[in-house]
Amino acid sequence: MSLARNVATVGSATLFSRVLGFARDVAIAAVFGAGVRADAFFVAFQLANLFRRMLAEGALNAAIVPLYLRARDEGGEAGAGAFAGRLTGSVTVALVGAVAVFAFAMPVFVIVLAPGFAAGGPRMTIAVELARLMLPYLALAGAVAVMMGVLNANGRFGTAAFATTAFNATMLAALGVVFLLHSGDSHLSGQIVAVSVTLAGVSQLALVGLAVWRGPARITPLSVSFGQDTRRFLALAIPGLVASGIPQITVIAGVMVASESRSAVSWIYYANRLIELPLGIVGIAVGTVLVPAFAHAIRGGNKAELGHVESRGIELALGLALPATIGLIALAEPIVRVLFERGAFHAEDTAATAAALAAFALGLPGHVLVKTFSPIFFAREDTATPMRAALFGFVVAIAGSLALMPVLGHVGVALAIAASGWASAGLLGVLIARRIGFALDAEAKFRLPRIIIAAGVMGAAIEVAHRAAGFWLGAGGPGGLRALLLAALVVFGLAIYVIVLRALKVTSPRDLMRTFGRGL
Repeated sequence: MSLARNVATVGSATLFSRVLGFARDVAIAAVFGAGVRADAFFVAFQLANLFRRMLAEGALNAAIVPLYLRARDEGGEAGAGAFAGRLTGSVTVALVGAVAVFAFAMPVFVIVLAPGFAAGGPRMTIAVELARLMLPYLALAGAVAVMMGVLNANGRFGTAAFATTAFNATMLAALGVVFLLHSGDSHLSGQIVAVSVTLAGVSQLALVGLAVWRGPARITPLSVSFGQDTRRFLALAIPGLVASGIPQITVIAGVMVASESRSAVSWIYYANRLIELPLGIVGIAVGTVLVPAFAHAIRGGNKAELGHVESRGIELALGLALPATIGLIALAEPIVRVLFERGAFHAEDTAATAAALAAFALGLPGHVLVKTFSPIFFAREDTATPMRAALFGFVVAIAGSLALMPVLGHVGVALAIAASGWASAGLLGVLIARRIGFALDAEAKFRLPRIIIAAGVMGAAIEVAHRAAGFWLGAGGPGGLRALLLAALVVFGLAIYVIVLRALKVTSPRDLMRTFGRGL
């Protein structure tokens, strides 16, 4: 299966997961709005979300895949299964211990996450309780991550990627219970949704466990060991976890800066969730597929294959991220209005969230390039370099947030986080050029400038159409009509983009359908 089709497979699964995630966030907005309980819930959820991103959404993939492939080369399927069994047992035991520590020290963690919350105040009290209810998820996420890495190493990208849908589907089911109970913005509603995070971990574990059990790969025997191979895994995994977790930690740091301002936490969360749709589809898909692709090329010493993978990865990343960026900036307000403006989420929340969304979108290509560049180092069993680049971006985000928050409020925080993506990508790009050398082939040099032109033409067309439909997309228009017009604008923009790509001889609709159709 080609690189593009593998990306399409993971991307389609991620898209399905993100659609469920949007439905979840729409329901959360309707129940909690952007008030006290919403702020508390999102601070608690940031911690669970961080663990999910670092462990169960492919972040460990960068450390597991190369070592699993090495174990299989050296010891066959039995050796690889035993290695995976040791990882599963050891990681689970370590995380159970971490859960106990986090539960005891949760008030301290909440103060760190949201220093603007008053000690003993309602936001602080609610956040501590909800975070503790979500904590058991952490104990399950490690085993889920190892199994997903094994599936990816064996080329079963779709099976592993669809496991992410279980998380959002479970939380969405819990929100359905809240609506059936008519409990609204209440203590009971918060408890139900928080407990669903733990139940989501159970559903993910069941799904990937069944996939491994039914497939040829094995994770047996389960054991706990901190021998040489486990220590080697930890040496690779810890920097990789830091690198993959820094973007989420950066958002958390932005929340810390903005937490003193009421509702700013919620506005930043909702805007960031919208950015995570394209970032998830493109970034996670490209990053997941590139790790084993680069690993095979490097282990085989094939420079031509390495250059091909590098070129196609950058093309796919920018070819998908640039139109998403322009579309989110041009349509920020109608997107937020259609998705969230109902129930406890009001018009002023729409305006504030849309402003943050447009600022976040400026950094989307940078964040996607980080996902594209990092696998080059991961495949060489170098997880420290992406970690350093991520830390550099983190410093940029913190400094920018502190400088811009007094002037631009929560929008300044979003701008600083956007800048952090470009800073990390820029540093990784410089290091690749120095240590490895960019090996862009002739096709990439032909296509990349034309992709940028096509995205610009698409943006201009969307802006003209948006202004023409501005009256009906505004707050006074019927909700159903607003949704239809927004969908039409998105389809119109995509059509313009594909037409221009075809006119510039970058690709054709037939090629796109063939590539992505086989991936679905």
